[in-house]
Amino acid sequence: MPRIIAILLFAILPATLGHAGVERGYAHREEVRLFAQAVAREKALPEDWIVRILGEARRRDSILKAMMRPAESKPWHEYRPIFVNPARIDGGVAYWKNHARLLDQVRERFGVDIPYIVAIIGVETRYGQHTGRYRVLDALATLAFDYPPRAPFFRQELGEFLTLVHEEDIDPLSVKGSYAGAMGHGQFMPSSYRRYAVDFDGDGVRNLWDSDPDILASVANYLHRHGWQAGGPVAVRARVQGEGWRPVLEAGMKPHLPLAELTRLGVITEGDDPIPGKELASLIRLQGEKAPEYWVVFNNFHVITRYNRSPLYAMAVHQLAEAIREAYEEESYSE
Repeated sequence: MPRIIAILLFAILPATLGHAGVERGYAHREEVRLFAQAVAREKALPEDWIVRILGEARRRDSILKAMMRPAESKPWHEYRPIFVNPARIDGGVAYWKNHARLLDQVRERFGVDIPYIVAIIGVETRYGQHTGRYRVLDALATLAFDYPPRAPFFRQELGEFLTLVHEEDIDPLSVKGSYAGAMGHGQFMPSSYRRYAVDFDGDGVRNLWDSDPDILASVANYLHRHGWQAGGPVAVRARVQGEGWRPVLEAGMKPHLPLAELTRLGVITEGDDPIPGKELASLIRLQGEKAPEYWVVFNNFHVITRYNRSPLYAMAVHQLAEAIREAYEEESYSE
């Protein structure tokens, strides 16, 4: 969303929607009562319980402001240093060492490369140090009922959250997460929590805040279920020549052409490791500081974008993972 439009939208939100939810719960609003009825029918939940919980939700203007300035709105050359830096790399190496045996078990069970599991947790929450300060109930209610651009999505997630806490016997008023309602070390939205979270420690509870086995296995399961290929290529720097590559760039991030065909169209990869020409790939362009960066991306890159659809996010995860892998191997070799 262009910045000026975002600013204008936020400016008119209070006028058009009022300040419902700032000092009162959401349950008094007619649209919320209709929502409660619909969720009760769809999810087989007690309607009076839903209304009571929503009565405790509070609108948070700071959440609406945060939605207007996501990190993914930055150009790549500004976005990258936020996540790919010495502190995150060193933190990733330490995290890997501290959980080495468990990560080996998770890799064996789900077939997902360890550096990428570690990197996602590093990007999402700095290895569990920052899992969010907002009540998830407030975040989802605010965005579901006071943020029109994405209200349908967040109403769906609010319904999933209510179902999750009811199923798992979680206090809905105590759960903290991001301004968008993402939870735990891996920052799962409620629908993802319900669908992909794993009870890997066998205690009967899927705990993405306090159980390292559940946290690591759940991140791996998410990638596994979306088609991660163990040891497969993720992304490789490229240069372009001629004009035949432009339709490939416009076709989007999902790999759809064999690498050999991209080469024929003028896309030349710069990596040292040979990649089979039959490997499906696509082409993306990122905004470098002085010039565009071109990258050939493969299935595993696309899988990372299922976690977060931004190519900036996926590239940051990839580069952080590779930096962690290199540093971990260097330290292991020197010991």
